[in-house]
Amino acid sequence: MSITLVAKVKVEDYTKLEATFANRESERVAAGLELKLYRDMDDPNGAVICGTVPSKEAFLAFMTSPEQQEAMKEATIQGPPDLTFLEG
Repeated sequence: MSITLVAKVKVEDYTKLEATFANRESERVAAGLELKLYRDMDDPNGAVICGTVPSKEAFLAFMTSPEQQEAMKEATIQGPPDLTFLEG
């Protein structure tokens, strides 16, 4: 069963987040992550990433990889994301 993920992040530059997110699509697909990026309408520096992941553990393994950590820096993400995992 897939898990639904909602991740909220703050960014310095949404355009950089958007570009980095697009550039990492093949890596997400290879990890079994089906995610979509949304911009917060009330906060130009806020973003939400929603979608399905194979498991919480698989997502966390992806997020802690050195490549993803570097991508998060490139995307100007400020601090750790606020993660919510949902099942049902």
